[in-house]
Amino acid sequence: ARILLALDHDPEASSLALAKQLGIARNTLHARLTRLRDSGAVREYTRRVDPAALGHGLVAFVSVSLSQTTGHRAVHQLREIPEVTEMHATTGDADLLLRVAARDTADLHRINGLILESADVTRTNTVISLQEEMPVRIRPLLERYAGG
Repeated sequence: ARILLALDHDPEASSLALAKQLGIARNTLHARLTRLRDSGAVREYTRRVDPAALGHGLVAFVSVSLSQTTGHRAVHQLREIPEVTEMHATTGDADLLLRVAARDTADLHRINGLILESADVTRTNTVISLQEEMPVRIRPLLERYAGG
């Protein structure tokens, strides 16, 4: 957790600087970072890119209901839509919850059409985000586990 906090504070810090800051050997740091990356604890850099910087400032959440017998195929098809930035299997009325980045409402309508093109999608429900009140945050959890 201390390594992840240090990376969160300064993502561009060198391995040597991080090792000194944390009081551990550079090889130890490198081995732990490799394990963290290999395990999926540290995700790809592109998760830090704001889609609005690419002209996709409209965020929407799309609940997707799937065919109960063949719905698993839709997951693969939906992954092929670049504007689908997250996908979660859910409980409740819908089977999936998608986070979508669109240019505007017309673009969102186009994306919703792409989602509905999958024969395994039976229904969608779309909610537009008016404003992000709190972005995804992990730092408070890291601080708890790092003892700080």
